[in-house]
Amino acid sequence: MREVEHVGVLPDWLTLKAERKAERSDTLDWIARAGLVAYGIVHLLVAGIAFQLAFSGNSPGASSEGAFSLLAQNALGAVMLWLIAAGMLLLLAWQVVEAFTGHLDSEGIVRFGRRLASASRAVVYAVLGYEAASFAAGARSGGSKKHMTAELMSAPAGQFLVGLLGAVIVGIGVGLAVLGISGRFMKRLDDEAEDTERRIPIKVLGRIGYLGKALAFGAVGSLFVIAAVQHQPKDSGGLDVALHQLLRQPLGPLLVSLVALGIACFGLYCFAWSRHIDR
Repeated sequence: MREVEHVGVLPDWLTLKAERKAERSDTLDWIARAGLVAYGIVHLLVAGIAFQLAFSGNSPGASSEGAFSLLAQNALGAVMLWLIAAGMLLLLAWQVVEAFTGHLDSEGIVRFGRRLASASRAVVYAVLGYEAASFAAGARSGGSKKHMTAELMSAPAGQFLVGLLGAVIVGIGVGLAVLGISGRFMKRLDDEAEDTERRIPIKVLGRIGYLGKALAFGAVGSLFVIAAVQHQPKDSGGLDVALHQLLRQPLGPLLVSLVALGIACFGLYCFAWSRHIDR
């Protein structure tokens, strides 16, 4: 009987040991740092294109695909794309580890939720990395892209699914806004970021960055919801379509500039996050 109990306890002990080891891993810290730098660069590229849209009324596509397509036009840009793809791979590795062994400062359903969020971020980084590598290898030009919403709308219960997707995207935007307003993102940073003169600029960058991304997610999600209600899939789309819609509104250039500023600030915050990461 004693041996049976031991067999049942041993896997839990080994799992906990592996989780603690991953939590204290300096290697994983450096993986996360390098990935966050790449993530920051992606945001700055997208912000630059969004600013171009705000001031000139046109852009090559204010999205990760637009930015990657622009970089792919020359050899130096292709090298940067490979570096970005490598950075996204590092972020993917970090979030996969976090999804399975991370968030040990929480328990129960809270830990499960945070690990699920890490798994979701891993999917985002995987997609970004695939896009960057595809453009770097010349496999994509950005010119031909199927309208995902139209395909989803034609599926059974497609209209409901598109609306649900839009609601989820809006919900993510609300979550980002809460992070920005509350300043809880500072908990991801080490004590040095809190106790030095860097605290205020980092907090300002983070707040503006999260609020800017919240506005972007809200705009994109709203397009999906409207497309579902009106059964007009062509009216939905990603960030590029949302920014063009914003541009048509009163004070449109100002609104697009605010989104671009927020995305740029988030990119800079990623650099600070990389420097002061506290997993």
